[in-house]
Amino acid sequence: MAKFSPRLGIDLGTTNVLVFLPGKGVVLNEPSVVAVSTENNKVLAIGVEAKAMIGRTPDSIIAYRPMKDGVIADYRVTEAMLRYFIRKALGKWNLFKPTVLVSVPAGVTSTEKRAVVEAAVKAGAADAYVVKEPILAAIGAGIPIHEAMGRMVADIGGGTIDVAVISLGGIVASTSVKVAGNKLDRAIIDYMKKQYNLAIGDKTAEEIKIQIGSAVPVTEELAMSVKGRDLVSGLPRTVEIKTNEVVQALSRELRDMMNAIRKVLQETPPELASDIIDNGIILTGGSSQLRHLPELVFRRTGVEAKLAPDAYYCVARGTGVALKHLDTYKKSIISKK
Repeated sequence: MAKFSPRLGIDLGTTNVLVFLPGKGVVLNEPSVVAVSTENNKVLAIGVEAKAMIGRTPDSIIAYRPMKDGVIADYRVTEAMLRYFIRKALGKWNLFKPTVLVSVPAGVTSTEKRAVVEAAVKAGAADAYVVKEPILAAIGAGIPIHEAMGRMVADIGGGTIDVAVISLGGIVASTSVKVAGNKLDRAIIDYMKKQYNLAIGDKTAEEIKIQIGSAVPVTEELAMSVKGRDLVSGLPRTVEIKTNEVVQALSRELRDMMNAIRKVLQETPPELASDIIDNGIILTGGSSQLRHLPELVFRRTGVEAKLAPDAYYCVARGTGVALKHLDTYKKSIISKK
């Protein structure tokens, strides 16, 4: 049976779920959002369909993310979401239960790991393994992690920033801080409220961050008109906001992220620290694509930072490689068995 068992890699993120099918690549990339009826607790929509409902639902429906800061916040709904994504990725004619490999943040507890494994098995997996995100991000970025050489990865997603120094296939020093893309969006919402008396939603805040955001002040600013609700009159209003205002809005959150990177550098053994100076810090994950983030890392740490190619897909690609060479990666993999 196991011989025919398809293999699936799942990047189970706070904001998005990516499913990787060896031989095919990333076959599914959908928001980790579920819409649930408050009347009978029934799951109404999952993924793209559910994300479109955020902030637009009547009282009888709530659309929310069952993953919080990279770990499962709502077990039942996460299980339903995983089942949906596994089925969708494999197609309804698939008869065999898949072997699933799921990513988890570097700082998860063994209980949280077990919850992920159990949710995957209940959602229809024959076997489930969990691997820490920085390891997968490094594999996906094409870093040879089994060498006796220090490599540093900062994986910045929606819920967490995972920073790790990897050598000989294992994590030497790491930290996981719950400051990432979602907190950046929140900071923009708070800034708009304070500066402009304007209430905006999560979606608008994310658009501001992507379209005009930057990690360091720039001389040639981009501008964007933002629509929201005036907190004084209660009526819709449009204001214009520029890049350097966004930099100001994000400063505290970015400082926390940089502190996470500095903390891991401070805990790194000297030999590996010199390797990191030579190799630089590799940035992966969706939120690492914020403009000029490598420059900010360099300013705060003195170590050069590089954005990994296809940074957003690194963890998902890493799951694919780890599945292919499951035995080789057993050392950095925690299995349910």
